[in-house]
Amino acid sequence: MKGAKTMSTYSEDELLMLSGIQHFFFCPRQWALIHIEQQWQENILTFGGRELHERVDDPFFTEARGTVLVTRSLPIISRRLGLYGVADVVEFYQSDEGVQLRGRKGLWRPHPVEYKYGEPKIDERDMVQLCAQAFCLEEMFNTSVTEGDIFYGRIRRRQRVLFDENLRQQVIELSREMHRLFEAGITPLPEETKACRNCSLLEICMPYTGHKRSVRRYLDDALREIK
Repeated sequence: MKGAKTMSTYSEDELLMLSGIQHFFFCPRQWALIHIEQQWQENILTFGGRELHERVDDPFFTEARGTVLVTRSLPIISRRLGLYGVADVVEFYQSDEGVQLRGRKGLWRPHPVEYKYGEPKIDERDMVQLCAQAFCLEEMFNTSVTEGDIFYGRIRRRQRVLFDENLRQQVIELSREMHRLFEAGITPLPEETKACRNCSLLEICMPYTGHKRSVRRYLDDALREIK
């Protein structure tokens, strides 16, 4: 079982999308609908988030700002977590505790920055995504990443995130459960909450119906009835 593996044995074929850890924290069913059943719908919140990402994303672009290097759309991977993705922005600060970068003099400390459309959440869903990026950077650069920032488009400010042991453990446990469900092809049953109102998959998930079938099975059965 993949979910029971040690954190060093995930192969390329087993890697899952890092961005999914935020969906999984928010709602494991939402994550499964997107990543297992391949269902997706866009609302104003997801559209605004995608638009902000597109403005930030500029593959392979590096900008020097004094003692800071800014790299956008950096591909990242953690074989320990079994996750891969693209970091919006990674800032490298000149530091005695940093690492060497090809073509650059001195030592540089990586600092991930995630861009979000809305405003700070009351839970840690954004923080676990950023912390997962830190895991990737630590493996890729063989260094320690202790903090990062989340930029919220609605308030136009950054929020500092410290990657303490509690947050790191959450990321480890979430990634393990993601792999367990993905391997088994399990979509959790619907459970209606207040958060459902802003979910882009509300009409597909149908938490208010209380049905016990997967969405794929539900739609297949509905099509057969029409025919």
